[in-house]
Amino acid sequence: MADDDHSELPTVLVLRRCPFIALLEPKCSQKFNLLKAWDSPLPQDRFLTTHARSVQALLSSGNGPPITAQILQLLPSLKLVVTNSTGLDHVDLAECRRRGIAVANAAKVFAEDVADTAVGLFIDVMRKISASNRYVRGGLWACRGDYPLGSKIGGKKVGIVGLGSIGLEVAKRLEAFGCSVSYNSRSEKPSLSYQFYSNVCELAADSDALIICCGLTEETHHMINKEVLSALGREGVIVNVGRGAIIDEKEMVECLVRGEIGGAGLDVFENEPNVPKELFSLDNVVLSPHQAIVTHEAFVDLGELVTGNLEAFFSNKPLLSLAVIN
Repeated sequence: MADDDHSELPTVLVLRRCPFIALLEPKCSQKFNLLKAWDSPLPQDRFLTTHARSVQALLSSGNGPPITAQILQLLPSLKLVVTNSTGLDHVDLAECRRRGIAVANAAKVFAEDVADTAVGLFIDVMRKISASNRYVRGGLWACRGDYPLGSKIGGKKVGIVGLGSIGLEVAKRLEAFGCSVSYNSRSEKPSLSYQFYSNVCELAADSDALIICCGLTEETHHMINKEVLSALGREGVIVNVGRGAIIDEKEMVECLVRGEIGGAGLDVFENEPNVPKELFSLDNVVLSPHQAIVTHEAFVDLGELVTGNLEAFFSNKPLLSLAVIN
């Protein structure tokens, strides 16, 4: 087969170009015919209808267009959705289940990197690292003297919301700092020694900080509401590396502005890339542009996993990271 002949390669549909797809393309294009919707002058629905019978696999990006029921209905031969994210809130899972479409996600590829970011944000807020950096760079040390005290990390009670692969990595890191870890999750994990709270509000009330690691579902949307934030209290810190909409962002902003919680470290937001401007002037808030997963090493591992899932599918072998669709 000539290098530029893709006619006999398995077809994989890609709806939108993104940095991850660009990184993956050189390797994937040797093994699959990447059907790029953005290269076509046709409107998306017509493009999908044109290729409806030939597309069995779709490669999706977590920050790309959502995989809706409408898109799935236009692809009657589709049997697999592979996404480069751990979270699946951009995929209509109910429609996939109804149509018998398998979904493969990033599984544990990002767990360590996201946990590093979560703990980094927690330390930054508590020890005022970013704020004191601005203080020094602004020439204020010389004229105003020492910066206000931060807070000790060791001994803090930290509640983790979502003790999956990411939450477990966060817990492991916090233990090394001498923190007391407790958690809220869909179910108790009897094999672990951490204290379990079935009620997230009670977890907040008994914690110095909450770290949000769970996925976004109908159940977790705005789970961190005014009641939970009030329970966390004036000294409490919240860190979010899950999804922005898990927190009622409007309520959180009001609590921060009014001094009703102690601080926040945020990698995700409810309406990305739009971030509430009220947060920009707050020294007790550390902001990150949804970068927790972004390391070179993680993207190399993700590329191997995505390629492996597609190869397994077209070889009628078990998927490497089949997501459980409830």
